[in-house]
Amino acid sequence: MTHITPPCNIRIHNGFGCQAATRGKWGIMAKGAVKIVVERCKACGFCVEFCPTKVLALSSAFNSKGYHPPRVVAAEKCSGCDLCGMYCPDFAIFGYRLPQPAPAKEGSDAR
Repeated sequence: MTHITPPCNIRIHNGFGCQAATRGKWGIMAKGAVKIVVERCKACGFCVEFCPTKVLALSSAFNSKGYHPPRVVAAEKCSGCDLCGMYCPDFAIFGYRLPQPAPAKEGSDAR
């Protein structure tokens, strides 16, 4: 398996910066991101508990309802599996996979 290093130009608009595929123990791991709707959250902690890569933690800040919403503590570990979103009873969090860049073809003809 050849490792292809994607360019670091995939950006998401939730403040986590550049995200791309990384080489893990078993090959290239899909990268993802999490979108949190802070005002919907009631701090049940299901997203934090069931995240397989431990990307989330409960924040010390309060939302307008007086709850501690989750925050991202390790964005680079997110695989975009969306378990956080599946377990959230309030639809306050969504995980998604970032698009992977297509591998460059070597020796392709310009037609």
